[in-house]
Amino acid sequence: MLVAVGIGPGDPELLTLKAVRLIEDADAVFVPGNVAKDIISPFRKDPVALSFPMTDDQEYIKECMEKNAEIIAPFARRGLAVFCILGDPNFYGTFGRLCEIIDKKYPEIEYETVPGISSITAFASASGVSVNGGITITDGSDVNSRIMLKIRNPKETAESLKSEGYNEFVLAEKMYMKDQKIYKNEELPENSAYFSVMFARIK
Repeated sequence: MLVAVGIGPGDPELLTLKAVRLIEDADAVFVPGNVAKDIISPFRKDPVALSFPMTDDQEYIKECMEKNAEIIAPFARRGLAVFCILGDPNFYGTFGRLCEIIDKKYPEIEYETVPGISSITAFASASGVSVNGGITITDGSDVNSRIMLKIRNPKETAESLKSEGYNEFVLAEKMYMKDQKIYKNEELPENSAYFSVMFARIK
């Protein structure tokens, strides 16, 4: 099993209890460089640092991803391998690209993610900014996704967004609570709970 663990924006005290437990219990821990290594140092002294280059050279990035997957695979096959990622592993992280390689070369390896404090929410606290209303978050590329909170009529909302070109929809209801439910596309219900988040994307 391979678990990608979000380790937050930089302060070791901002790791979740679950993140710390997994880091301490893992058979092997991998980090994408010295910054992540320093963040988890209070909890683990033997992480393996992997190379994830900051470059626009897509071929070189793919080559590094394949090498990293090859290093991680033996540990993930026989035990628990933890890959630590700054912020949140699913929020502008490298884990998705690594999983594409694993799916192709090591389909027998199961993986999952554990959320961490992302740079977006960390920014709000660090700067004292209170975020309300609609916002746009981008890494400089075209905006093709929306995240909407407190959606009470997801099916109707999805139908409206289809006219704007959106064609992929996911609804998360009561996340990480005992009644959590995840709906995708045609599964979307007519109504949902107050604690709901809806994701829409143009694919």
